[in-house]
Amino acid sequence: MNKLIVGNLVHRPLRSMISAFAVAIEVVMILSIAGVMFGILNGSRTQTTGIGMDMIVRPGAGGTLANLSAAAADIRVADVLRGLPHVQVVAPSNIKLTVSSNVENIAGIDFATYNALRPFVFLEGGPFQQPLDVIIDDLQARSGKGTRVGDKIKILGKDFTVCGIVEHGKGSRKFIPLTTMDDLDGTPNRAALFYLKTEDSPKFQEEVRKEILATDGLGDYQVQTAEEYLSMLTPEHVPAFNIGLRVVIGIAVVIGFLVIFQSMYTAVMERTREIGILKSMGAGKIDIVSVVLRETGILASVGVILGVGATYVLRSVLHNRFPTLSFQVTPGWVAGAVCIAMCGALLGALYPAAKAAAKDPIDALSYE
Repeated sequence: MNKLIVGNLVHRPLRSMISAFAVAIEVVMILSIAGVMFGILNGSRTQTTGIGMDMIVRPGAGGTLANLSAAAADIRVADVLRGLPHVQVVAPSNIKLTVSSNVENIAGIDFATYNALRPFVFLEGGPFQQPLDVIIDDLQARSGKGTRVGDKIKILGKDFTVCGIVEHGKGSRKFIPLTTMDDLDGTPNRAALFYLKTEDSPKFQEEVRKEILATDGLGDYQVQTAEEYLSMLTPEHVPAFNIGLRVVIGIAVVIGFLVIFQSMYTAVMERTREIGILKSMGAGKIDIVSVVLRETGILASVGVILGVGATYVLRSVLHNRFPTLSFQVTPGWVAGAVCIAMCGALLGALYPAAKAAAKDPIDALSYE
């Protein structure tokens, strides 16, 4: 039987390759969309953690996520927050989402206080010297075809000079002076949020929260700990994240299912006489079903191996071409993609297998 199964696959090499490639494409689709979507989300969590803050304070009208907030707070709120007990550092900031050449966050910061949360690690250059200076991280520098200190890059319609290149993981990939961002936005002396570093964190966080909300003018502000904010960066809290992921996975499963179904159905029709011979020699329905499903299992296994391998190659290519792109392939998602692809392929082969098993041996032998 094993030789028969292998012989059947080799007899139609083109169809076998197309079926295996269809399963491979299914696996690549699942792993790539999950890798990019979860990579961006987890990358955002890592970047936020790297800021070094313990708490975030925002105006009540701000969005759920920091990059959806407008610069609605007076910068002088920072002085009020610094005067509260157990508050060590207050760093006003503004985060602007841009969609010019690509989607990215530009962080407007007060360098001294932002650096006090967790110091930048400079690989080249140093802090801002001029209003139109920009600090970029090493991944952003690589993605810009080797951007160096002194080079010009366009941000928010203005030519900025790269004054420093830092290690990545500090909240954003591009940093400009907060005053410059406010001037470009036409909102002088404003901030979207305030990052706080508290004494002996997290011991006094609840006390600080109560003090902030009890302060005149700050009663309607949102006050979150770093853990509370990071808990919002999950698929459940990102609009349409899970829906988009399920849609792509569903499309991938349908592609794999239909190709396997068509391939095995055609194979069964072409082998009608062979099935009749097998039945006349004593093969039962289970034996016939087993042949079809085992053929499918081999095709799906080859496709899964190709798909997983192609995904890692794709990740390597994308990392080299787009260093700032987060593409995470996790063992859990690899296992999930393998199970989905194998189950989809076997389901696609069930009807052809049942049809083959139901054939009457007399009719099959007389089939031309």
